[in-house]
Amino acid sequence: MKITKGALMGATAFAAIAAGMNAETITIATVNNGDMVRMQGYADDFTAKTGHEVEWVTLEENVLREKVTTDIATKGGQFDIMTIGMYEAPIWAKNDWLVSLDDMSAEYDINDILPAMRGGLSYEGSLYAAPFYGESSMIMYRTDLMEAAGLEMPSAPTWDDVKMAAEAMTDEENGVYGVCLRGKAGWGENMAFLTAMSNSFGARWFDEDWNAQFDSEEWASTLNFYLDLMNNYGPPGASSNGFTENLALFQQGKCGMWIDATVAASFVTNPDDSTVADSVGFALAADNGLGPRGNWLWAWALAIPAGTEKEAAAKEFVEWATSKEYIELVAANEGWANVPPGARTSLYENPEYQKVPFAKMTLESINSADPLKPTVDPVPYQGVQFVAIPEFSGIATSVGQEFAAALAGDKTAEEALAAAQAITTREMEKAGY
Repeated sequence: MKITKGALMGATAFAAIAAGMNAETITIATVNNGDMVRMQGYADDFTAKTGHEVEWVTLEENVLREKVTTDIATKGGQFDIMTIGMYEAPIWAKNDWLVSLDDMSAEYDINDILPAMRGGLSYEGSLYAAPFYGESSMIMYRTDLMEAAGLEMPSAPTWDDVKMAAEAMTDEENGVYGVCLRGKAGWGENMAFLTAMSNSFGARWFDEDWNAQFDSEEWASTLNFYLDLMNNYGPPGASSNGFTENLALFQQGKCGMWIDATVAASFVTNPDDSTVADSVGFALAADNGLGPRGNWLWAWALAIPAGTEKEAAAKEFVEWATSKEYIELVAANEGWANVPPGARTSLYENPEYQKVPFAKMTLESINSADPLKPTVDPVPYQGVQFVAIPEFSGIATSVGQEFAAALAGDKTAEEALAAAQAITTREMEKAGY
């Protein structure tokens, strides 16, 4: 029997009455990704169970990062819950900016969280952010266009395979571009993609002595390959495209291939939103045979800033939104393909979820990313598509602007790499590395 939101609310209404005297209104800052927007639609279930009301501040990814970072660093107190990721969690926890989540209820089953996700959101063994969903990145491609081109995508392709497919699927006269990749400047936008990609080319941000490496042959190979792909087979205006823009292009049938977050799979295969829902295939992110693949590891997670006056209510929300029960609520109403992925072991053990066409590839992608050994050569940092130091976000955003300028044709690859080397060297020296 299908469980409706209304029935769940009715069944738990007594809890709201009981909690009425202690009801709070909590403010949550979140990203405008589809799973987060979907969560807002189910918040009435949380209110029915607890009596707490929720106010949402929903922001584009780059804006969200700027707002929450400023607020928590200045103790602004605007938010009771913040949506953050694996980059921020250990750094902010070290600064005593976050509330520990180790005291969640037994029913929450904290040990069910996938080890890669729990590890990336912890500091000194304590969990400081609960994963709403976890992701890696993978290739999503048009099976109909590949078939028409007489090609078959390997399950574990090389970058040469990607280039061949992009060329074969490009049909500019009909508005179809072979590949869509992030081009919008930002440490979590184009630099997330390019840093993960660079790992598979043998590049790294720093050597073991914290010397910037943008003057290396490996980074030149990475950036030139990326620019070649995008200039020849990508959509116009790509330097303005991030996750959201490329999702729309793919759903509209304008991309033969999109390499991005595994979480996008449920959106590109949803016939209500995607014109190509019935012809989408999945493959691991590409490699060059050097070891690392070009995929990242990330979780959008809910964290509670230290100092909130509504800590108890905030914890109730975090537990509700990241629980097994929330997953079941979404599955009952929208199907297993639309539940938030990549966070819990039990989800991937569920026979119903195992029927979802992208479930296996998502888990394989997550498991293939190693934040403790992300590169071919040794590095002094952790992180796959980021470097887990406080200075990284500012440096990488500046570097991202240089690479976006190269994609827009305002700079050559050589000029952008030289600027990246200078920026990174200057800022690291200033920070005392």
